[in-house]
Amino acid sequence: QVQLVESGGGLVQPGGSLRLSCAASGGTFSSYAMGWFRGFPGTAREFVAAINWSGSSTFHADPVKGRFTISRDNAKNMVYLQMNSLKPEDTAVYYCAADRGGVATWYPQEYDYWGQGTQVTVSS
Repeated sequence: QVQLVESGGGLVQPGGSLRLSCAASGGTFSSYAMGWFRGFPGTAREFVAAINWSGSSTFHADPVKGRFTISRDNAKNMVYLQMNSLKPEDTAVYYCAADRGGVATWYPQEYDYWGQGTQVTVSS
């Protein structure tokens, strides 16, 4: 089975930075599109960012555009979310997801595999 494990969450002050990581195993990572979503357990998940299989195409949700950057390292089976200029409204559980289709998308129904999430709390 494909397993995705997020890490790097924590507590930061407004204006601070965090880098989230997602480690993939059990599949063909370099053929997957990858995405980041956020929300809270039991609630709908909000799209944050996505990257295609090669890393040549990315897009980010408007609330995070210019502050967050998604990237990937296929040699290491890793995807990252660099989060700068964090705001209290960024507080959420952040989830990593993989899409076997390989094309970056904002639509959560396209994703086949999900991690358990990592908590990000932005508070002064």
